[in-house]
Amino acid sequence: MTTRRQRSRSAPARKPRGIAKALGGTTFDDVREAAHALPGVEDGTSYGTPALKVRGKLLARLHQSMDCLVLRVDFLDRQILMRSAPDTFFITDHYRDYPWILVRFSTVGKKELPDLIERAWRLVAPKTLVTKYDAKR
Repeated sequence: MTTRRQRSRSAPARKPRGIAKALGGTTFDDVREAAHALPGVEDGTSYGTPALKVRGKLLARLHQSMDCLVLRVDFLDRQILMRSAPDTFFITDHYRDYPWILVRFSTVGKKELPDLIERAWRLVAPKTLVTKYDAKR
């Protein structure tokens, strides 16, 4: 007799990779593209997943669930984002006391990424790099 593994009713079904794109969502490649438009951003890894760093400081990484982004944020912005779009921005108990937010790829739009990434970049980039970037704009 074969038994089927039952999925918890509260756990959403995982969507195949391409579906997020079709629904207007994004991918980590989209995040990477937006991040590399900023100075000093480099590819790396964090907790075994692809990550983006600025001079060794973590800016963002792919969450181990593979369906969301872990993004650096200050606590006030995090609160505002989670209240304004709770389907897109959220945290788990693990992130409660840390300046990070989870961003669902399936619901965040590609056009929202540059602003989100730049805000995170400004939190981790050295002040001299930010000053140079602002002077060129």
